[in-house]
Amino acid sequence: MTVLTLRTVPDPVLRTPAAPVAAGQDVRALVEDMVETMHAVGGVGLAAPQVGVGLRVFVFDCAGASGHVLNPVLETSGGPVREPGEGCLSVPGLRYHPARAERAVVRGVDVDGNPVEHRGEGLLARCIQHETDHLDGILYVDRLDGDDRREARRRLRADAPDPEAERIRARRDALAGSVFGARPSVSPSADRTTPRQGAQ
Repeated sequence: MTVLTLRTVPDPVLRTPAAPVAAGQDVRALVEDMVETMHAVGGVGLAAPQVGVGLRVFVFDCAGASGHVLNPVLETSGGPVREPGEGCLSVPGLRYHPARAERAVVRGVDVDGNPVEHRGEGLLARCIQHETDHLDGILYVDRLDGDDRREARRRLRADAPDPEAERIRARRDALAGSVFGARPSVSPSADRTTPRQGAQ
């Protein structure tokens, strides 16, 4: 397994709807690498476009549940609720509280083609919705409104580097190494100054 290079805004892959995984297409290695990458950078979820792969696949390890889903179909109910602290590995340095449905169910298949279903409330529901959005080319900042939306757009356009964003980028560069797919040279828990929270 390898730690993959993460794509961050404004990389166009993050705005491109992902293609379905074809029947019989082998994505086992991709899923394994995504799980390792997610853990290495302290995320709770990761979608394939975030590592430059335009396929409908995401992995998660959130609120005591973990797994992966190919070709997910999302259903939501309840809410909307605004939990604080949602962030994204592909939008480093920003945290906001977009409205999300209180409950979510995602159905799809695993790498062996077996049906899977994951249900969640609260943080897990938010994670499932966040990762499914990535597969449709939607970033969590697109779901903001009012002052938060204006501020997020301003910060994404800002010429001056965001110190938190630069810290996260530097950490990811160290984990990924100078060669694509290099194994991490530092402990995954190093430099984790805050607990994992929000979807990634």
